[in-house]
Amino acid sequence: MAEIINRRKFFRNTAFSAAGIMLAGSTGKLNPGWGEESESFNIMKEVTKYRKLDAHEHVGLSGTVEEQINIADRLNIEKLVISRPISADSGIVVTPEEFRKCNDSVLKAMKQYPGRYLGLLYLNPVYGKEALEEIKRCLDLGMVGLKIYNQVKINDPLFYPIIEKFIDLKMIILVHAHCGIGVGGKRTKYGNIQPNASIPEDFVDAAKRYPEAMFQYAHTGGGGDWQYACKAIKDYPNIYVDTSGSNNEGNMIDYALEYLGEERLFFGTDSSYYQGVSGVLSSSLTEAQKKKVFFENYNNILRKAGNNIS
Repeated sequence: MAEIINRRKFFRNTAFSAAGIMLAGSTGKLNPGWGEESESFNIMKEVTKYRKLDAHEHVGLSGTVEEQINIADRLNIEKLVISRPISADSGIVVTPEEFRKCNDSVLKAMKQYPGRYLGLLYLNPVYGKEALEEIKRCLDLGMVGLKIYNQVKINDPLFYPIIEKFIDLKMIILVHAHCGIGVGGKRTKYGNIQPNASIPEDFVDAAKRYPEAMFQYAHTGGGGDWQYACKAIKDYPNIYVDTSGSNNEGNMIDYALEYLGEERLFFGTDSSYYQGVSGVLSSSLTEAQKKKVFFENYNNILRKAGNNIS
């Protein structure tokens, strides 16, 4: 007789993200090598019962939009919040021409799959006049927020007029974040490769200056010191976090819930789709909390500017 598998133990102790769903066919049946679903529970039924809004995704960085939509369909991700940033580590100078091209790729995806993508515009605040012009262009074409990468820190004065603009717009700012993991009891200030990435202290500085703004701390599952980050931003309710990243440790979401509360957590993937879904499913969140993280919390942010999903 087959052993009944504890649901949370299953998600944590099997290669669910890398194999469980990826080996599932379009019917939701597991690969035969994994045995019959009746021996435990229907994984895909568990996956698809929640509405999902992916608060951190990109286009043009890995795979095609067709592949992305196919994965989203399988995982019941209704909409993906997308951007197309350029890392400062690439050596590319992000001129107005470059960030306009990035935004054009987002607009193209939005047009190709209407109703599936929500666009975040990308810019470089070094070019202040052109950045403000690009904000108007992209919002007029249906984008719903801003994504910034690691050209300039979020608390740099160059960002002040842009933050003030998004306060007026009631739209969120998704910020690439970095938090180096400590060695010997001491945390590295910037990590190894991104001296201009925004660290938790930079978020706190910006949140103090602009308590009306909404900042999204990117990819807590991205391999940095997420415990330190949660502690650092705990007392600033206008800083939200998304769960995206490929290094989702087992208790990360539970830890974030403890420090930040259930309404400041957004489901996100950053292209780690299966890890993102399984991380929430295997957490200790209640059913109501999972619904908030998967969908409702970010939708409430969209509602502030009238962009929410019905």
